[in-house]
Amino acid sequence: MSEQNPTAPKRGHGRLVGKLLVVAVAMFGFGVFAMPPLYDTFCEITGLGQAGIKTAGEVEESAAPRQVKVRFDANTNSKLDWEFRPVQSSMMVTTGEATTALYFAGNPSERDSAGMATFNVSPPKAARYFVKTECFCFTRQELAAGEEREMPVYFFLQPDLPEDIEELTLSYTFFRNEDDDVAQNAP
Repeated sequence: MSEQNPTAPKRGHGRLVGKLLVVAVAMFGFGVFAMPPLYDTFCEITGLGQAGIKTAGEVEESAAPRQVKVRFDANTNSKLDWEFRPVQSSMMVTTGEATTALYFAGNPSERDSAGMATFNVSPPKAARYFVKTECFCFTRQELAAGEEREMPVYFFLQPDLPEDIEELTLSYTFFRNEDDDVAQNAP
């Protein structure tokens, strides 16, 4: 008969606990030290979260107001049967000045429906300088059967928008959203 070593299972458990502890410390280190710079870089590239918005005191005084062409685009996902378009296809905007753009939405169907819009600013480099102060995309939108409405977007372009950006596009896509518990948070 072979005798089992009563300390063998304890050693195996100790090794497993040690490995798990190393993994936990590595995950903590990644979350604390690696994720913030990766997240900041991602937000800077995509414009998500409006990373990099400067306050008035942080904007260089040499950034004189100038005119920039802003184009407006509108799309609807195939599962949402709304009409959706910008009221004006483009406008000249002065950097640093509050501006309003209007979009038209209509529900030509015979039933009420709801949707939520996502947005994109291009070129991506311009996204961090495009600041929406109020937008229909911040909340779920409901349209009754046959209802039509204009939806405003209040925004401004930061005065330190790089000189090489002379034109940019604000694009929205509406998706069906029948779950009133699902809502996008304002940036």
